[in-house]
Amino acid sequence: MTRSLTAYERYLPWRRWAEIGFVAAILLSNAVGNSITTWMEFARHPDNPVQRWEPAVWEASSALMWCLLIPLVARLVVRHPTDWQNWPRRLPLHLAASVVVSLVHVLGMVGLRVLAYRWQGMDYDFGPWPRELLYEYFKDVRTYAGIVFLVEAYALLLRRLQGEASLLGPPDEGAPVESVERPERFLVRKLGREFLVAANDIEWLQASGNYVNLRVRGHDYPLRSTIGGIGAKLDPERFVRIHRSYIVNLDHVGSIEPLDTGDARVHLRDGSTLPASRSHRGELRGRFADS
Repeated sequence: MTRSLTAYERYLPWRRWAEIGFVAAILLSNAVGNSITTWMEFARHPDNPVQRWEPAVWEASSALMWCLLIPLVARLVVRHPTDWQNWPRRLPLHLAASVVVSLVHVLGMVGLRVLAYRWQGMDYDFGPWPRELLYEYFKDVRTYAGIVFLVEAYALLLRRLQGEASLLGPPDEGAPVESVERPERFLVRKLGREFLVAANDIEWLQASGNYVNLRVRGHDYPLRSTIGGIGAKLDPERFVRIHRSYIVNLDHVGSIEPLDTGDARVHLRDGSTLPASRSHRGELRGRFADS
C-alpha cells in the first residue's frame, strides 16, 4: 500500500520556487506601487522637474539591491535563530547587521541610479550623505526587522508541518519510565498530534542553528538542542560523531569513501551521503569496523 504524502512532503519540490516567487512578488508589488504613488505626488505640481521614468528607477534600484540582500539576511537568521529566550543576545548582532545591510543597500542603490541617469544623459544627486544615510537607515532597519520576522515565522511554520521533536518530560507522578540521561524515545509533535520516535530509529542527526534535525525514515524532526548535547545522550555503541555538524547511526552506514583531502564521504543504506571530517574519520573507521 502506497503511503500518501504529507503536506510538507508535497511542498518540498516547490519550496525553492515558492520562496523565490514570494520575495519577487513582494518586491515587485512594492516597487510598482511606490513608483505610481511617487509619480502621482509629483504630478500634483505642474512645475515639478521629475520625469516619469525617475520614480521607477529609484524603486527598481532599491528592489534589485534587496534581491541580493534578502538571501544573505535570511541565511544569517537561519544560522543564528532568535526566540523569546535568546533575543537579548541576538539584538546586538542584528543591530550591527542592519547597519551593514543598510550601507550596502544604499551604496548599491545609488550606484545603479547613477548608471541609469548617465544612460539618460543626466546626473543623479543623492543629496547630503550624512543626512540621507541616516534617513535611509531608519527605513532599512524596519525592512530588516520585517525580513527577520518573516524568516523566523516561516521557519516555525515549516517545523510545525514536518514535526518538532523534544525529549520526554518526567511524569507528574512516579518515577520516569526511562533514563533522562539516555533517552530511548523522543516525543514528536506534528500538526496537533503527538507520537513517539525510538532513538534507535534515528538514521543521522544534523546541527542547524539552535536545533538538531533528527532524520527518521526520510523525515527531519528538529530538536531544540546542540549537536554535542544530544550526542552525549545517545547510545555511544550505535551513534558516532563524524563531523562538527553530523552524527550517524552505524546501523545505517553502508560504506565509507575516503577523499583526497583526508576527509571522507559516508554512504548510507538509503542512498544518501554525509560528510565525515578528517578529525573524526579515524574514529568512524574503527567504530564501523567493530560494528
